[in-house]
Amino acid sequence: MSISLSEHFTYKKLLRFVFPSIVMMIFTSIYSVVDGLFVSNFVGKTALAAINLIMPFIMGISALGFMIGTGGSAIVAKTLGEQKEEKAIEYFSLLVYVTAIGGLILSLLGIIFTPAIARMLGAHGELLKNCTLYGRISFISMTAFMMQNVFQSFFVTAGKPKLGLYVIISAGVTNMVLDFLFIAVFHWGIAGAAIATVCGEFIGGIFPIFYFSRKNSSLLHLGKTKFHGRVLLQTCLNGSSELMTNVSNSIVSSLFNLQLMNYAGENGVASYGAIMYVNFIFISTFLGYSIGSAPIISYHYGAANHQELKNIFRKSISLIAVWGIALVGAAELLAPYITKLFVGYDAKLHAMTQTGFRICCLVYLINGFNIFGSSFFTALNNGPLSALISFLRTLIFQIAAVLLLPLLFGIMGIWWSINAAELLTLCVTLMLLFTMRGRYHYA
Repeated sequence: MSISLSEHFTYKKLLRFVFPSIVMMIFTSIYSVVDGLFVSNFVGKTALAAINLIMPFIMGISALGFMIGTGGSAIVAKTLGEQKEEKAIEYFSLLVYVTAIGGLILSLLGIIFTPAIARMLGAHGELLKNCTLYGRISFISMTAFMMQNVFQSFFVTAGKPKLGLYVIISAGVTNMVLDFLFIAVFHWGIAGAAIATVCGEFIGGIFPIFYFSRKNSSLLHLGKTKFHGRVLLQTCLNGSSELMTNVSNSIVSSLFNLQLMNYAGENGVASYGAIMYVNFIFISTFLGYSIGSAPIISYHYGAANHQELKNIFRKSISLIAVWGIALVGAAELLAPYITKLFVGYDAKLHAMTQTGFRICCLVYLINGFNIFGSSFFTALNNGPLSALISFLRTLIFQIAAVLLLPLLFGIMGIWWSINAAELLTLCVTLMLLFTMRGRYHYA
C-alpha cells in the first residue's frame, strides 16, 4: 500500500517510505564499488589510481544534476503541499529541460579539458593516458547521469520511490554485468570500466524521461512550461548545498590525492580510492535517508503542519544516532576483509588501506547528523544555511585539516583529517538547528 506525503509518520511508516531511497543509494554505492574491484584486481593499481585521480573532476562537473534534483524537488514538494498541482508540474518540467541543456554543454567541456585537468592533478605517463581515456569516455553519458540524479529526487516527490529504486537497480546491474564482460572477459582494461558505466548511466537517465513524458499514476509528468526565473534561482539556492558538496568533494579529493602522492606515492592514491569506495557504501544509509525524507519535510512545511515537522525531525535524529553506532561497529569488524577485496594482492598497500579505513570509519558517529542537517534546511527551502553546512563540512574544514594535520602526524594526519572536519561541522550544524527551531517550528 502506497504512503502519501500528507500522512502522519510513525517509525514504521517513515522507514517504509525512505527504504527505497536508502536501498537505492546502497545499490548505487555497490555498483560503483564493483567498478573499482574489477579495475583494481584485473587492470592494476595504476588504473585504480587513475580513476581516483580523475573522478573528482567528473563528479564536480556532474554537480548540476545534484543541485537541481535536490533544490528543485524541495520547491515542487512544497508547491504540492500548497495544493498547486499544475504549478508543480510546470516547475518540474522546466527543471528537467534545464538539466538536459546544461548537461550537454558540460559534457562537451569535460571532454575538451580532461587531459589538462589530469596534468594539473599530477598525472603523467601511463597515469595521464589512463585518466584521459577514462574521463573522456565517461563524459559521453554525463547528461544522462545528471538526468538520473534529478529524477531520483523527483521519483520520491512524485510518490514513486520504488520506481526510482527499480531504475537504479537496472542501471547498476547493467554496469556490473558489463564490468565483468568488458574487463574480466574481453580485457578492455580501464576503457571497459568506463564503457560499462556509460551504459548503466544511459539506462538510469533515459528511462525516466519515457515514464514522465506520458500519462502516469504519479503526481508529476513532463509537459509544457515557461521560464520561471524565480523558481530557477530558488532551485539553485536550495540546491547550492548539494552543488557545494559535490564541487567541494572534487576539490578536496584532489587535494587528498596530492597530499598522499607526497607522503605515500601512487600507493597512497590507490589506498585512498579503495577507502572512498567502501566509505560510500557505509554513508549511503545517511544519504538515502536524507533523500527519502526531504519531500516529506518540504510537503509539511508547505502545508504549515508544524506538529508533523516536529515528529519527522525527532524520529530522524534518533534513527541517525542508532545507525551511526551500528555502522562504526560493522566497519571496524569488517575492515580487514573489505580492504582485502580491493588491494589484497599487495601486502603493503593492504596494510595501509586497512589502517586508513579503521580511522576514517569513526566518522560515521558524526557525519550522519551533518548530512541530514544540510538536507533538512534544503527541504525547508533555506538554501543558504544548507550551503553553509556543506561549505564548511566539505571544503573549509576539510582543506584546513588535510593541510595542517599531516604536518604534525604525517600520513596518519591525512586519515584523521576527515574526522576532524566532520566534528567541527557538527558544532555548526547543532548551533544552526538550535537557533532556527523557532522559525520553522520543528522542535
